[in-house]
Amino acid sequence: MAKVLIKNVRVVNENSIFESDVLLENERISKIAVDITDADAKIFEAKGKYLLPGVIDDQVHFREPGLTYKGDIASESRAAIAGGITTYMEQPNTNPQTTTIQILEEKFDMGKASSYANYSFLFGGTNDNLEELKRLDKNACSGVKLFLGSSTGNMLVDDERVIEEIFKNTEMVISAHCEDEGTIKANLAKYKSDYGDDIPVKYHHLIRSEEACYLSSSKAIALAKKTGARLHVFHLSTGKEMELFRNDIPLEDKKITAEVCIHHLWFSDADYDTKGTLIKWNPAVKTANDRSKLWEALLDDRIDVIATDHAPHLLTEKNNVYTKAPSGGPLVQHALPAMLEKYHEGVLSLEKIVEKMCHNPSKLFDIENRGFIREGYFADLVLVDLNNPWKADKKSTLYKCGWTPFDGYTFKSKITQTFVNGHLAYDNGNFSPERHAKRLTFDR
Repeated sequence: MAKVLIKNVRVVNENSIFESDVLLENERISKIAVDITDADAKIFEAKGKYLLPGVIDDQVHFREPGLTYKGDIASESRAAIAGGITTYMEQPNTNPQTTTIQILEEKFDMGKASSYANYSFLFGGTNDNLEELKRLDKNACSGVKLFLGSSTGNMLVDDERVIEEIFKNTEMVISAHCEDEGTIKANLAKYKSDYGDDIPVKYHHLIRSEEACYLSSSKAIALAKKTGARLHVFHLSTGKEMELFRNDIPLEDKKITAEVCIHHLWFSDADYDTKGTLIKWNPAVKTANDRSKLWEALLDDRIDVIATDHAPHLLTEKNNVYTKAPSGGPLVQHALPAMLEKYHEGVLSLEKIVEKMCHNPSKLFDIENRGFIREGYFADLVLVDLNNPWKADKKSTLYKCGWTPFDGYTFKSKITQTFVNGHLAYDNGNFSPERHAKRLTFDR
């Protein structure tokens, strides 16, 4: 692989910004210094641009196998690298579900065959695969996923004895979708009695309510404390849940960690009138006050990670009546640009974006040699022009499903180049035909 020398760039890494050159060699960062010279290297003049570690997205649904008409590993990982995401962790609710070691390894084969970004897959816990889970090596994949509230793929785990045994029997991070199914069913029945299937989507956050979220997440956290399990709560959506998390100890010492997704930081229930089912997610986008509390917790470090929960569906599916419209939406291409908007608004620093989207996922999941701009680390890097506006629309959207919830929005910042393991994978709208993605390795 050819050597690459990035010149005069502003490096954003480990809570600092500094101007430097960065030399990439043999898939890794070989040198970070001012005024590097190397006659054999291809030069990228980057004056005025910012260099970030590649984003690590700990929660995506790329729909392969079984649902590839919505998206697949190749299409969605290409969209990801265009958005500065160089590493992803894909969820188990595909068809077949990733609930055996054999199917897990088959998915790794799929990733090897077609992914443009580095990859790992979560192993799905169910009511009846505890013995299989016990056989899983702690370094085999990124972790275990539990749906403690039903979602896409019908993988609800509702046997409390099984849940406790899973918590007791894995050293891996247990990532949980927390919504109380009984509460949701009761709320849905009430609104169906009033509206039938065509429930106004503005009531989605009252059906999949604050109570449903808090009841489930608080129970999961109590069980993690009881068993000593390592619990990571996915896609938090309510202000009330923020009281469950700590910021008085460093991430490395936390046994219970928290994630928030782009859509819960961006939208609120006020957007249902204009966006409709396009912003129907599980857990639901909730109130502006909830959004404000999520931001507060993100900034004071009760929330550790920003992710996407990228979950593409066709517009024909999303445009169904409420009860038939699936939850989820595509986000990987627009996630980093969306957070850079918050930088421009003065809400979030570049250093904090990198901490929550790059450093912390690497620390939390014990990923080897990724998530930081350090000599010897894999060269997963993103060049960003903070003053290069572009419009999100169907023409610029790369998802297989062909739409974005940001349609019509003009972003101020643009990802211009993305390097995956030292290889220029994306360059101003053009993709390399070569793939240099790797399966993630872990140090646990």
